[in-house]
Amino acid sequence: MVSQAPSKDSSLNKNECKELKVSKPQTKPPKKMKFVSSAKTEPGSMTTFSEEPKSSRGINTMPRVVKRKLQKIKPVIEYNKRGKPYGPAHTEMQSYIGVLARSRVPIVDKKWTEILKDIKEQIWEAVDMAYVVGQGGKKMVLSSDGKKWKDFKSTLTKQHILPFINEKEKLRQPPELYKFIEKADWDPFVASRLSEQFESVHAEQA
Repeated sequence: MVSQAPSKDSSLNKNECKELKVSKPQTKPPKKMKFVSSAKTEPGSMTTFSEEPKSSRGINTMPRVVKRKLQKIKPVIEYNKRGKPYGPAHTEMQSYIGVLARSRVPIVDKKWTEILKDIKEQIWEAVDMAYVVGQGGKKMVLSSDGKKWKDFKSTLTKQHILPFINEKEKLRQPPELYKFIEKADWDPFVASRLSEQFESVHAEQA
């Protein structure tokens, strides 16, 4: 019998074969949030859902929160031993509070303490309907909303008003990015930011 020479393919040892295998990339498991559904018969039952990815385009209106409201499903805000909220549900809630601060509170030249109580109560009710905040959460929610409202006005001033002081035509309409701003609110807000009093205060802060 004539012996056949081993082929190159058959001459590969086990170690070389292992090197030829392509390792699959490892992906991190998605973050989870605890939810309570008031539509269920058992009020204490909880379900865990994956956190949805955030949109990176335009203003995030968070339609997933509205969808969950219709389904009567509420994420549960978790607290650490120090009583501080944390976790993906808290992070999402803070984003939702920011949406409410921008869209429901008029951009007036006032302090947060001067905003009507009815507006603040509407914001709290919107958050309370969307999340299980827990005892004492109302104060935390409204405090966060006040800060986000102030930051939003600062963003409008620095990015959409002051750079166009010499181009008043561009200040006639609210920024295209924030279509929810009423012109009746935009005009007096711009006027307040172009006043001599604001310029002096802004110069001192700078």
